[in-house]
Amino acid sequence: MSSHSTDHDLRPAPLNISIIIPAFNEERLIGETLSYVTTAMTAFARRGWGTELIVCDNNSTDRTAELSRAAGAKVVFEPVNQIARARNSGAAAASGDWLVFIDADSRPSTELLTEVAEQIESGRCLAGGSTVRLEGHYPVGNQFMRLWNGLSRAGRLLAGSFIFCEAEAFRQVGGFSKVLYAGEEIELSRQLKRLARTRKKQIVILHHHPLVTSARKFHLYTPWEIIRLFLKAVLSRKRNLTNRDECHLWYDGRR
Repeated sequence: MSSHSTDHDLRPAPLNISIIIPAFNEERLIGETLSYVTTAMTAFARRGWGTELIVCDNNSTDRTAELSRAAGAKVVFEPVNQIARARNSGAAAASGDWLVFIDADSRPSTELLTEVAEQIESGRCLAGGSTVRLEGHYPVGNQFMRLWNGLSRAGRLLAGSFIFCEAEAFRQVGGFSKVLYAGEEIELSRQLKRLARTRKKQIVILHHHPLVTSARKFHLYTPWEIIRLFLKAVLSRKRNLTNRDECHLWYDGRR
């Protein structure tokens, strides 16, 4: 065998990307979401990277799992109804070098996942997220999202609806906190920022192609219900976020 390396031998091995979607009673939206995600995943495929699509059925009582399988997704089951556990269970079943978490009511574009691929290729990024744009016209919701997007970019805070992360780093920090029923992405942001500093890498918030997400919470709940939850989180120093009943906006099943 020749000891000389060819250019082909020196090329890095193709990466594998795992897309993970937590889903609780999402039969109304999961089909459309998976269609958007499958199209956007071409951003990875055109680089020769492997991809897998995982839906974590978080103890749904509707056809979420059935529709996900029909769309070509691998379905795993998490019996405890908690977003953090659903994401962690999806990640535990993932084989990718990088994990991309997308909520079941969100629609990433090919352009957004292309930006993710560019960040991965740069070698400087440990994890990242995206700014968020609500679907439809909801003045209060849009004001809230502008505030969140500003805080997200300034503080490098990851929105739970869209997070990408090196798989090894995600596992090193222990994944999403199982103590929290909401706000778990903020705790993950804090852990990943600490790890990024030790590795001299970056946490990035992409903003050229915002994630489009459903405005259904602003349709199903009054602005005061939403504001009250966030005020209680601040005043209780997040203690209310450890109580499932206090986080009913995510768990009461309204869709």
